[in-house]
Amino acid sequence: MSLMVPKLNERSREILRQIIDAYLETGEAVGSRTLSQRLGVDLSPATVRNVMSDLQDAGLLYSPHVSAGRLPTEAGLRFFVDGLLEVGRLTEDEQASIESQCAAQGRNPQKTLEEASRVLSGLSNHTSLVVVPKTDVRLKHIEFVALGPERAIVVLVTDDGAVENRVIDIPVGMPSSVIVEATNFLSARMVGKTIEEGQAQIAAELLAHRQELDFLTQRLVEAGMATSASDGESSVLIVSGTERLLDDVQAVEDLERVRALYGALETKESWSWLLDATRTGEGVQIFIGAEDELFNLTGCSVVVAPYTNSKEQIVGAIGVIGPARLNYARVIPVVDYTAKVIGRLVG
Repeated sequence: MSLMVPKLNERSREILRQIIDAYLETGEAVGSRTLSQRLGVDLSPATVRNVMSDLQDAGLLYSPHVSAGRLPTEAGLRFFVDGLLEVGRLTEDEQASIESQCAAQGRNPQKTLEEASRVLSGLSNHTSLVVVPKTDVRLKHIEFVALGPERAIVVLVTDDGAVENRVIDIPVGMPSSVIVEATNFLSARMVGKTIEEGQAQIAAELLAHRQELDFLTQRLVEAGMATSASDGESSVLIVSGTERLLDDVQAVEDLERVRALYGALETKESWSWLLDATRTGEGVQIFIGAEDELFNLTGCSVVVAPYTNSKEQIVGAIGVIGPARLNYARVIPVVDYTAKVIGRLVG
């Protein structure tokens, strides 16, 4: 996500860094007089203004009003994150706290991920999210259980420990032998596979009439197949701390952006790309504003890192979403360390 910008001398880099540091602290534009005081060197406000003007010409700063100071553009923030940011370090106590809280849920992967999301939101003071691909989860058990004369439950257990119970309608008076036969049929073809893999095999067999199933069993099998992937999502999104999105609302237009982001988080749409993005880069990835279509509308940034399994394969992503003026120096190490912890616990 690096940005091509003109080379800056040391003075210009320091002035840009000070402007962005002040912006991240206060969210307000910085004037030349204030900046010359922050620099702590013998530079007149006029000299500082000239440098600020050059940085604005380079597309790294802009002036919200004619007489106002300067604010960083998204390009300026990207330049800062890529080349000027001094990332902080977590204390040993903070690291121990992350590990103990995430490990408190024992061997339940889903609970561990939910707790990691809450921990990350609390430490960063922003909204956190965890993206887990459904397509990588394999079935450990599938079974039909009769509820009554017209209903049954499809019980799905995945190899990560998650359990889902989904109710389906069945024909009145369906014999128990049909339920057993349908369970055996699906188990033989879906256990050990992802839902998509199992569905593809069963659909092919039913289409080719390779398996002689009676009509009722075939209907039950087809209902179970449809139910096992009824939501159609390719990933699971776990979100914590959505109320924190309101912490930095300063104007009506900010509120509208937050509402748009709320909507995207509530419907859990368009987040599988975030997991894909972690596969193409190394370590922590940072997306600012227009670098993604969704954030272009909301003016937000995301700091995200992948977590891996014991074979160093990426199996999910965890991150923080907030305003463009995130405390990147704090958020980056928190996201990075939490990703490594849940990789050890869940991966």
